Amino acid sequence: MKTRANYLVLLFLLIVIQANAQDRYQATWESLKNYECPDWFRDAKFGIFIHWGVYSVPAFESEWYPRLMYLKGSPAYKHHMETYGSQKDFGYKDFIPMFKAEKFDANEWISLFIKAGAKYVVPVAEHHDGFAMYKTSLSKWNAAEMGPHRDIVGELADAAKKQGMIFGLSSHRIEHWWFLQGGRKFESDVMDPQYADFYGPAREENETMSPEFMNDWLLRSVELVDKYQPQLFWFDWWIEQPALEPYRKSFAAYYYNKGLEWNKGVAINYKNSSFPDGTAVYDIERGSSKAGKKYPWQTDTSIGKKSWGYIPGEENKSPNELIDELVDIVSKNGNLLLNIGPRPDGTITREQQDVLLAIGKWLKINGEGIYGTRPWDLFGEGPTQMEGESFNEGSGKGFTEKDIRFTGKGDLLYAYLLDIPREKIVIKSLAAQSKFGKVAGVELLGSTEKIVWVQKPEGLVIQPSKTWPGDCAIGYKIIK
Repeated sequence: MKTRANYLVLLFLLIVIQANAQDRYQATWESLKNYECPDWFRDAKFGIFIHWGVYSVPAFESEWYPRLMYLKGSPAYKHHMETYGSQKDFGYKDFIPMFKAEKFDANEWISLFIKAGAKYVVPVAEHHDGFAMYKTSLSKWNAAEMGPHRDIVGELADAAKKQGMIFGLSSHRIEHWWFLQGGRKFESDVMDPQYADFYGPAREENETMSPEFMNDWLLRSVELVDKYQPQLFWFDWWIEQPALEPYRKSFAAYYYNKGLEWNKGVAINYKNSSFPDGTAVYDIERGSSKAGKKYPWQTDTSIGKKSWGYIPGEENKSPNELIDELVDIVSKNGNLLLNIGPRPDGTITREQQDVLLAIGKWLKINGEGIYGTRPWDLFGEGPTQMEGESFNEGSGKGFTEKDIRFTGKGDLLYAYLLDIPREKIVIKSLAAQSKFGKVAGVELLGSTEKIVWVQKPEGLVIQPSKTWPGDCAIGYKIIK
């Protein structure tokens, strides 16, 4: 009996091991199609992106300064020559000692993001410039060994986890293949062999990446996963290069398996056609979808209209504009990842802080119809439609009170008017014979006022409130 019992235990263990092995992801699209976006991402709806690095020191035009300063004839090239001297004598590397981050406080940042109503944070771990904002074993050009002499990503990871915020990060490393190639076309420090490990490869964009560079990309990505256990890993557009496909699949399998090992849901953000539908989370830059999408997706955009990194005199979006974007995106099964650009000393401008806090104030009133919701049968109704996807955020300007967006949670439906109504509200999608059925009650979020409404053949008619709980999008809870 004892032998039989031991055999049964062994058989059970073999079955468990085999089942676990089958659950593991393989580096094939067929296997990766088994991926499912985690609930935490679908529930969160709103995250904070952080573009902060050496480029915040020159703070001219945009975070692409390290590239533009080496492009002859560009405004950044001329500005650099006039301000710092020739690119041979003062190159991008010479800004690193000026990037001190002396006022940076990760806990203060995370506290601000939580007040803003964000549920996850995504600092840039390495931008196109090749300077890592974390302690890496693969390059000495990193914030722990130079500049601030601090592991910025590590500090943010610790602060986020301590305060209960989901931690993610982004890598823009792949664009470094060509980002500084302008410096090879004239006498600059990019040509100096002693800085090749920082500025290189500096090749042309149309050149196929070398296996060594792609291996380095994979190693850096894996190192970030192992060191910081991010639950979101964001990639920029250039990872879609055909030569990188085996590396993309290998990274996705490795990362998803790590998520299983950690017992935490993880997500990869990608752009364009880098991943097949459903194998990762699609990301749209500075735009929105024209309609609802089957799979969860995300918009990344910045508070600043001109730059993702810090520049003085930035023109910032208003809270009203960003709240409209958030509601529109969530109604279509998406999330909003909103970027800030801190100063080189580690402070966030008062203007951008005010925008974040205003969004947080709105979410305190209206968040029940945002967080944890799922798309309804219709994303919305109204005259204003988005055009295209990426870089289309200007096309939705001028949202009116007739532009209405829907979200759902169980039997509840939420209807958001994207401007303050001045006359009676008619929600055509909730007519008496609509798919929603009979309306039993209507409440105005953030108000105790009794709402006067009637469901008619032409729609759900709501009389305007005497006072509104804010000056941005207005949310109604519709009860069956």
